[in-house]
Amino acid sequence: MAQKTKATKKPTPAGGTKKTVTRKAMTPTKSTTKTTKATKSGPGRSTGQLKIGQKAPAFALPNQDGKVMRLSDFKGKKVVLYFYPKDDTPGCTKESCAFRDGLDEIHASGAVVLGVSADSVDSHKKFVKKFNLNFPLLSDETKTVLQAYGVWKEKSLYGRKFMGIERTTFIIDEQGKLDDIFQKVKVDGHLEEVLAELDVMP
Repeated sequence: MAQKTKATKKPTPAGGTKKTVTRKAMTPTKSTTKTTKATKSGPGRSTGQLKIGQKAPAFALPNQDGKVMRLSDFKGKKVVLYFYPKDDTPGCTKESCAFRDGLDEIHASGAVVLGVSADSVDSHKKFVKKFNLNFPLLSDETKTVLQAYGVWKEKSLYGRKFMGIERTTFIIDEQGKLDDIFQKVKVDGHLEEVLAELDVMP
């Protein structure tokens, strides 16, 4: 498990620093969880391919209803693009339900949420229905977009190495550039980090 590092706080126009949103992380069981920090890349750091300030890779992927969605469809809006390992698994369910429960606040900031994994359209449809998810899940079975964003990586579990998705969230600005990158995301407290980066304050 990677060490947890504190995300860099951005200066505000008043010369102070932005507070971390202090609200309870939402989970499918509504249990209270301790807020932790994701390992966040800063300027000059990257996922191995992408850096803050670069143009976000374009994509065209089907959502849970089979409708193809493109990054260009959201020009003029911020996009919270999160990559997760697998539908209907504990960590991915908790993360997705947190975004579900925080979606009104995200929309209030002018942003949208898109989730991406290598699961099929049918798998996404079942996942969305089971947990009443209120945003699109995109299917990348060919792993083309996963590789373009640098999140398809070698992982290790109990000494066994395998290829998989490293839990990562990108915030893409209104011009289609990478505004923030959260790497090796820890699910608990991640919504609060995203809201803070979107300037959604309590």
